Amino acid sequence: MGVSEIGTNFTIDDIHKVREENYERTKNMTLEEKVAYYNNLGKNAEKEIEKRKIL
Repeated sequence: MGVSEIGTNFTIDDIHKVREENYERTKNMTLEEKVAYYNNLGKNAEKEIEKRKIL
C-alpha cells in the first residue's frame, strides 16, 4: 500500500508520481472508504513518528 520509492532529491516529478498513485488507489472508493483510507494513513504516520522518536 505504500508509495513507490521517490528520489532523495524530492522533485516536482516525485509529487506527480505520488499524486497519480494516490488517484489510482482511491478512484473507485466511496466517500466513506476514502475517509477510512485517509484516517488509517494518518494513524500509521503517527505510529511511525512515535517509533522514530524512540530511536
